[in-house]
Amino acid sequence: MLNIDSHPPPMPAAVSTTFSHRNLPRLLLQARESVLAHTRPSLREHGLSDQQWRVLRVLGEHGTVEIGRVAREAYILGPSLTGVLARMERDGLVRRTRDPADQRRTVVEATAKGRKMVERLSYTVESHYQWLEQSLGKQKLAQLYELLDQLITLEQP
Repeated sequence: MLNIDSHPPPMPAAVSTTFSHRNLPRLLLQARESVLAHTRPSLREHGLSDQQWRVLRVLGEHGTVEIGRVAREAYILGPSLTGVLARMERDGLVRRTRDPADQRRTVVEATAKGRKMVERLSYTVESHYQWLEQSLGKQKLAQLYELLDQLITLEQP
């Protein structure tokens, strides 16, 4: 039975916050997504996810790398990295082997196909960075890198 005299419950009062700074994590994520928006179409054209590109970028910069280091530098958790590497291995982009110096450790390297993909995509990535440098200016881009490096160092546990 409908009671005509009933009213909806009162709306809760607005929560008072003490935030005096902008939401830095959200801004960093927004900046990341804005930068990747220029690269993602090329990655997708080559059948790569963001994570797979980060792995290839690490391998392109360092060659054969211990899997733990790939996880740290590509910011991919171990269980996720296992799946990413399995797909990349299946697609002929990487090869995993035991470290000859320590058989307990596994290393990963880009195959010839993976290295060619890094080379092709590096042109897209570098041209976007050149555009950023022209748009922001060399000094501001260098300052941005320096500030991000300082923030990362400052926030290390």
